[in-house]
Amino acid sequence: MLKKSWVPLVVTAGLVGTLIAPQYGFALSESQRIQQEINEIKKMKSATQQKVNETEKQINQVQQEKQQTSNDITAILGQIDATNKKLNVLNDQVSSVTTSLKENAQQLEEAEARIVSRDQMLRSRLRLMYMNGVVSYADVLLSSTSFSDFLDRLQALKSIVGQDKEILEANKRDKAVIADKRVVIEKQLAEVKTLYAQAAAIKADLVVKEKEKEVKIASLSQKEKELEDISEEVQKQLVQVAKQEADKQRALQQAKAAENAKKTKASATPGTPATPAYTYGGGKFGYPLPRVVQMSSDFGTRTDPINGRKSTHTGLDLPSPNGTDIFAAEDGVVIVASWWSGYGNCVVIDHGKGVWTLYGHIRNDGIVVEKGDTVKRGQKIAEVGSTGRSTGNHLHFEVRIDGDPVDPKPYLR
Repeated sequence: MLKKSWVPLVVTAGLVGTLIAPQYGFALSESQRIQQEINEIKKMKSATQQKVNETEKQINQVQQEKQQTSNDITAILGQIDATNKKLNVLNDQVSSVTTSLKENAQQLEEAEARIVSRDQMLRSRLRLMYMNGVVSYADVLLSSTSFSDFLDRLQALKSIVGQDKEILEANKRDKAVIADKRVVIEKQLAEVKTLYAQAAAIKADLVVKEKEKEVKIASLSQKEKELEDISEEVQKQLVQVAKQEADKQRALQQAKAAENAKKTKASATPGTPATPAYTYGGGKFGYPLPRVVQMSSDFGTRTDPINGRKSTHTGLDLPSPNGTDIFAAEDGVVIVASWWSGYGNCVVIDHGKGVWTLYGHIRNDGIVVEKGDTVKRGQKIAEVGSTGRSTGNHLHFEVRIDGDPVDPKPYLR
């Protein structure tokens, strides 16, 4: 029986480092060794995928909390708007009462001025009576020289008495007006004080709600940052695993080709050729949509349409109706055909020499190829949608060199 021994598998920073196959007392062929490494990568990929699923679950939870926070902010803004309207009405009422208060004060001043004037008239008459001595009305009438003089004096006395009576009644009326006006003014002053107290309370409530809004916004911003960090980390892990597997598959094809060549030379009979690895030869890529469209977002730094912050956009956004066909830009092998974090449903094609193209935000059930498929330039691979971190139907198109995104425009011109 062959003795089975294992040498530890070394995995560094989520990547396969040194992968050494089990030894059975005989040397493995290069293709067998690489195949075992691929199997180990697949195990690691399964673990990474589990991590991806957990991360996606966390992202969904964060997004739900973000939506709830957004709803809370909307409610607070509605309350602030309603409070502002109440404050405007209250300010109008304060203005109206103030105007009425000024009018009452003016009327009060006029009534007081009339009383002062009449008082002066009465004082003047009393002063004359004092200086000339007290004369009764009977003395005035009896001292008349004739009947005609008697009638004149009687008429004059009636006029004087009437004037004095009118003055006294007028003063009485004005004094009553003054008393009434004072009551009204005091009441209006109390109303104004109450209105201002209400205004102060509303303003205080407004300040509290504004602070609540700021706290909610801060919380929302923090959740967005956490979401972006999680999404970025997951994306890096997915790219690393995909690149690793693509490299090993390419090495496996080369090893099988070399082994087949040796067998053919040794037996002088043709062997089964290995599937050739695609090697990008340069030149312009095919356009990934049925027609050229004006891009809605370029490669490079931009204002993120979701959180409003400056960020790096790793591709081109090409707006198109939902369901529009998406074509492979060049010959290659599909290395990703599934949900990829913020890209939503995504296809990645390896064209050789470390050159990939990525097609993101594909509609649900819109991917028409599978991982491992060989595709030709211009072949339909998917349909446009708005899945993942997207604000509308469009194709997010990327070109990556050795896993790193580069500006796609030179490859399409």
